[in-house]
Amino acid sequence: MEIDKKIANEIEHGKKISENAEEVWGWSSPAGKLRAQRRANFFIDLGKLNRTTNALEIGCGTALFTEKIYFATYSLITAIDISQELLDQGRKKLPDVDFRLEDAMALSFADNTFDVVYGSSILHHLQFDKALSEIYRVLKPGGRIIFAEPNMLNPQIFIQKNVPFIKKWLGDSPDETAVVRWPFAKLMAKTGFNNIELFPYDFLHPNVPQSLISFVDKLGKSLERIPMVREIAGSVIIYGTK
Repeated sequence: MEIDKKIANEIEHGKKISENAEEVWGWSSPAGKLRAQRRANFFIDLGKLNRTTNALEIGCGTALFTEKIYFATYSLITAIDISQELLDQGRKKLPDVDFRLEDAMALSFADNTFDVVYGSSILHHLQFDKALSEIYRVLKPGGRIIFAEPNMLNPQIFIQKNVPFIKKWLGDSPDETAVVRWPFAKLMAKTGFNNIELFPYDFLHPNVPQSLISFVDKLGKSLERIPMVREIAGSVIIYGTK
């Protein structure tokens, strides 16, 4: 029943934030928009997304990344979420995309269906082992997995995910966590993934004032190249192949 409770919590969370979801997630500010575009570029480049790609987006939310990727690549995208309210927003934006109400830990798709499975800040809402098993199952042999997730080693994220009243205040759902890249890589290998690569990135906070964005962005990209310092970046890119 624990999983059922988590799903119910996420559905309720989607209802609560549906009117201002992108603001809650930090994508609506000037810095947030720059972060979102960089993240979308990672999905496109690592996923090798193009017109012939059959892609599954997990946790599409308001279709912010669906839209960026669709118009950049015209891939065949199936986008899923557990929240009907958020899916409705996606359908209004992109009538040509196949939006579906799905549980990422119990996907309805057949084995070996997709070339790529990707998603932004969604795995940390799920039970990692179940989600990875389902992603592995629906990927074609040689298919690619690309996700961007919050980094638990980032000081703000560590506090946000582990102090209940701060988690609630900042708009998180009750069950969400974050990723520590080394144990997550081991779990991916146990699931069967190959060519596994996880790397921390992103020191640009959504609340950086517009006048400082260029400076902070350049500084952050420099910090990403420093081995120990980069471990406290805000996000982790997750990549692997089947």
